[in-house]
Amino acid sequence: MGKIVVMDHPLIQHKLSILRDVNTGSKEFRSLISEIANLICYEATRDLPLEDVEVETPICKMTGKTLAGKKVAIVPILRAGLGMVEGMLALLPSAKVGHIGLYRDPETVQPVEYYCKLPLDIEHRDVFVVDPMLATGGSAIDAITQIKKRGAKHIKFLGIIAAPEGLDALAKAHPDVDIFLASLDEKLNDHCYIVPGLGDAGDRIFGTK
Repeated sequence: MGKIVVMDHPLIQHKLSILRDVNTGSKEFRSLISEIANLICYEATRDLPLEDVEVETPICKMTGKTLAGKKVAIVPILRAGLGMVEGMLALLPSAKVGHIGLYRDPETVQPVEYYCKLPLDIEHRDVFVVDPMLATGGSAIDAITQIKKRGAKHIKFLGIIAAPEGLDALAKAHPDVDIFLASLDEKLNDHCYIVPGLGDAGDRIFGTK
């Protein structure tokens, strides 16, 4: 079973409270999504492999550490996942960015894929699938299934807010995937929105209704 990490860092919890506030506008909301993604990414990359490198400081030569050439891909689930990419690229500027597009059928509440564009060498990369909301888990499960079909073997999911139902579904469907979250909320309501949640993340990021 992959590990599940719900981060309780004070900076994340502070930013999350502002993010949830109905009075937070799109500009600030986008910034907060990016900042929280940056902090979650910091924890999710803790196990990236290192190798020795020789460095000459102004004083002397020494042996330092550098990332061991491991390739990384960030794959946002469109469209809300786009809000997390910039914050992650601040830490991983050489990462390739793929995109996978899914929407939720309003009647069946099942995900429908409409777009998938990934790096050609996805099978050689550590893949971070990102989406601010993990509600039913359907979109994340389907996105990871499609990415696995294209050869990816090392996948982590990074979200901001999850419902227990979505977390359980994702963990059961993809037990090899580590999951990193900022908050595990109370439940889903009858319309499959997370409670207390923050509403529709895509609408709040992009200022749509």
